[in-house]
Amino acid sequence: MRRVVVGISGASGAAYGVHLLDVLRSAPDVETHAIVSPGAERTLRHELDLSASAVEQMATRRHHDADVGAAVASGTYPVHAMVVAPCSIRTLGAIASCQADSLITRAADVCLKERRRLVLVVRETPLHLGHLRLMTAVTEAGAVIMPPVPAWYARPRAVADIVEHTVLKICDLIGVDTDIAPRWTGLDPDPSCDQPADRRNP
Repeated sequence: MRRVVVGISGASGAAYGVHLLDVLRSAPDVETHAIVSPGAERTLRHELDLSASAVEQMATRRHHDADVGAAVASGTYPVHAMVVAPCSIRTLGAIASCQADSLITRAADVCLKERRRLVLVVRETPLHLGHLRLMTAVTEAGAVIMPPVPAWYARPRAVADIVEHTVLKICDLIGVDTDIAPRWTGLDPDPSCDQPADRRNP
């Protein structure tokens, strides 16, 4: 079994973390560990009319964000990957500065020190220089910054389509196979590409 830790912080976009847990629980070889921050509890209620306990029940195991003594807080506990979705700037800053004062930030710090895959779905816009420097710091430490950017080539018809494509990208990054959303297969050949370079349109 591959253990995947899913942290949900208080940033807007709680649907990303919820849908990720939903997709991962259908993967036969994945054991999920959910951590919902206090801020995320309010966001879940406001954006999705969901309680934290309802979301946590989607995971194999649940941990309180204040429980820094949980198994995932130790590097000796094997973990395949961790995803923070969505990842608030506050959580990003704590991870970048090694402030492991919550289970989400401690588990993320463990992934970095053990050289395990850590994906941060940073949900903020626009970005100022401080945000960019935090992203640079965690990238240099080994994390992957993955903003939830819509893929319009997939022609999404609803918000759920946008969420699914983002979760597909997350699953690719942590090595979990899924086909919940359309993948890019290329456009039909452009006839102009068969012409000599000097005859193509500028």
